[in-house]
Amino acid sequence: MSSHPDLVAAAVAASSRAYAPYSHYFVGAALRGDNGKIYSGANVENASYGLCICAERAAIIAAVLDGVRTIEAIAVATSTSPPAAPCGMCRQTIAEFAREAALILTNDRGERLDMKLSELLPHAFHREDIK
Repeated sequence: MSSHPDLVAAAVAASSRAYAPYSHYFVGAALRGDNGKIYSGANVENASYGLCICAERAAIIAAVLDGVRTIEAIAVATSTSPPAAPCGMCRQTIAEFAREAALILTNDRGERLDMKLSELLPHAFHREDIK
């Protein structure tokens, strides 16, 4: 599995731009699309908590708007130790565009966990499940 240093650096940089005045939990994500480009996102909170957006989904939205339909790899950066995994909603959103993508979880201390998305979400719901 490639180490994806460019994705890790982009995710860490994105986490510093997060808008998290309520939780103070800053998350950044960066993904590589099937076009080779990197897309990043950060969590954006809202006083109406249901309107918050996670970093992973923000990055995916940017990629999709640029025509990406397959994610090759995604890095998620937090400040927690060990690095935190995406929430359930983000896991399912990632699964829509990546079944076996490399997933890199990292933090601002340089710790990291590398895995495949299928390890984190082994029984994802896919379009083939809709009949």
